[in-house]
Amino acid sequence: MSVIACSGNGDSPEKDKSQSHDTKDAAPVTLIAQIRKCSKLYTADFKVHKIITHDDEVKLKGSVMQQDFDIPLPLGSRKVAIPMDATIKAYIDFSDFSEKNVKHDGKKIEITLPDPQVELTETRINHDEIKKHVPFLRSNFSDKELAEYTTQGRKAIISDIPKLGIVSMARESATRTLVPMLRQMGYEDEDITITFRKDFPADNIMNIIKIGDKG
Repeated sequence: MSVIACSGNGDSPEKDKSQSHDTKDAAPVTLIAQIRKCSKLYTADFKVHKIITHDDEVKLKGSVMQQDFDIPLPLGSRKVAIPMDATIKAYIDFSDFSEKNVKHDGKKIEITLPDPQVELTETRINHDEIKKHVPFLRSNFSDKELAEYTTQGRKAIISDIPKLGIVSMARESATRTLVPMLRQMGYEDEDITITFRKDFPADNIMNIIKIGDKG
């Protein structure tokens, strides 16, 4: 689910068509000032639900006469299912936005956006909904084991983030926010270009993922 939210103290520019020409002449300076007031532009918010499962059985392993053996013992298999909810957010940090991000050529303007940031803000386990099956002859899952399985689940969620299309959503959401601002400054849609830097690693999102509260 995509959302657009701006954190900061900036006010939206008021539209006044009678002053569009003067505003347009000062567009780079005015635009930079307005955008920098918006410290973070939140572009996407994903809620992910994952069931972490694990099962194991006791085996007797060894080697006799250079022959390896791996024999399951009749003690039964332990199983556990851990429900995990995670929140993933994407945002663009405009705190360092400057004239280097704006190219102004007559009627045309090009905005190069800062790199989007992706953050796993929290993960939560509903302990009341954890399902376990432990045979009578087996020991229960320890807190350490459950913590290890939870860590594996978080890693699995992080590895799936590139599949969410979150960078494309960041581009689209930022465009929907900035284009109306540029229209108010007198620019036509066909004269507006908004893009990320040319060498942005869109196919390597793992490099920009931040890990927040572990929940």
